Amino acid sequence: MQNNISATRMNLLVLKNQASLARQGVDLLKRKRDALVMEFFNVVKLTLQSREDLSKETSHAYESLVLTEAIEGTHAAQSIAMASNRSIQVENTLRNVWGVKVPEFQAEDWTRNPLERGCSPSSLSARMQDTALSFEKLTSLLVKIASIETRLRRLGAEIKKTTRRVNALEQIIVPTMNAQIRFIRGVIEQREREDTFRLKKIKLKLERKKKA
Repeated sequence: MQNNISATRMNLLVLKNQASLARQGVDLLKRKRDALVMEFFNVVKLTLQSREDLSKETSHAYESLVLTEAIEGTHAAQSIAMASNRSIQVENTLRNVWGVKVPEFQAEDWTRNPLERGCSPSSLSARMQDTALSFEKLTSLLVKIASIETRLRRLGAEIKKTTRRVNALEQIIVPTMNAQIRFIRGVIEQREREDTFRLKKIKLKLERKKKA
């Protein structure tokens, strides 16, 4: 690759500037990676806490459902569930973390009072209301976890991508540029030594002619 480079002072200057920019790029990418790693571990903590909350809420919701079906009857529980059926809205926004678009899902408060569930309050026992509330909370929590884990995957992918770029710059591009710079310097210095030697010989010849 070095043999394809014209060993001129202009090329030497260009390569020096490019190498300087590459080193600055490495520094910038490392700072970006460090910031992403910090954000990644913050999201990991949120993920672990959310999964713990999900486990507790899931257990409570299904225990409540089993108890409701055992006491109120499966048919009654299904009828209330059908009457309470509704669509829910989830809003997706993007947050910028060091140039990385990180998605965040936002949802309204999905818990409802008995009057909002589409059935007569008198048909809802306290047990059924507790079950319905538990599953509404569980649904909200699932959306929250989906948002957190999507963010976690996006950050992880960007950290890998940034690390590959840093490694490519540090291990391939910058060393190659440095080798090219050394090669051009060596050629230029050799030319200068040869020019100096020729000038000395010419000067010596001129002095000899003058003496003769």
